[in-house]
Amino acid sequence: GTVAIIGGSEGMIGAAFLAGRAALKMGAGVVHIGLLADKMPLVDMRMPELMVHRAQDALKLPGLDVVCIGNGLGRSLGAQKLLYDAIKLDVALVLDADALNILAERPDLRGMLFERKRPTLLTPHPGEAARLLHIKTEEVQDARVASVLDIAKRYHGSVVLKGADSLIATADGKVYVNKTGNPGMSSAGMGDVLSGMIAAFIAQGLSGDEALLLAVHLHGAAGDALAEQVATIGMSATEVTEWARWLLNRMAPH
Repeated sequence: GTVAIIGGSEGMIGAAFLAGRAALKMGAGVVHIGLLADKMPLVDMRMPELMVHRAQDALKLPGLDVVCIGNGLGRSLGAQKLLYDAIKLDVALVLDADALNILAERPDLRGMLFERKRPTLLTPHPGEAARLLHIKTEEVQDARVASVLDIAKRYHGSVVLKGADSLIATADGKVYVNKTGNPGMSSAGMGDVLSGMIAAFIAQGLSGDEALLLAVHLHGAAGDALAEQVATIGMSATEVTEWARWLLNRMAPH
């Protein structure tokens, strides 16, 4: 399948590359990176298999199966236009980071989500969840189940509310609790890796809910495998991607 990662404003290009690398390592056939930054690299030197474009061009590519938008996107007018264009596409949509922050400020875009026929998946941490619900972060944490269900209903999608014991609200209104993961995974870039993993699994034919459940479990399990190597302090998102690939290959039928 084919994935497009849209984000990477000035100073935040790494977020888009982390998501793209994770999508490739989880088995996506083709991964395009659409960057918003004016001073953008022409290639990811660590993973030249990624195809790099200007953000607006990446959204116009033929044959996309899933778009993941928000990784280092920022909240500029240009970023808001990209989110508008992404929501209108007839593809599965993974919304992360600044895409969620823009949604919280733009009720018109939220309304557009109800017109979508393909899966929409939202991946907020508690702070982003609070913005989406227009309440305080403490209120989200005090009522996590109610919060994840409320976001799923208000934004017409499947949701993972990240944090200790991440909660997943599926399209049919069920809530799952994820028990993998550890405090070492609170470092930068972990959410970008997770969104890239979700996108990769959708691209390979899983439903939105299946992709969400598998990615959240596997992401945490990879962090746990790293922690077993006595690497909880200083754990990086890049290392989690590598361990996730190793675990996925052990899980996959041969």
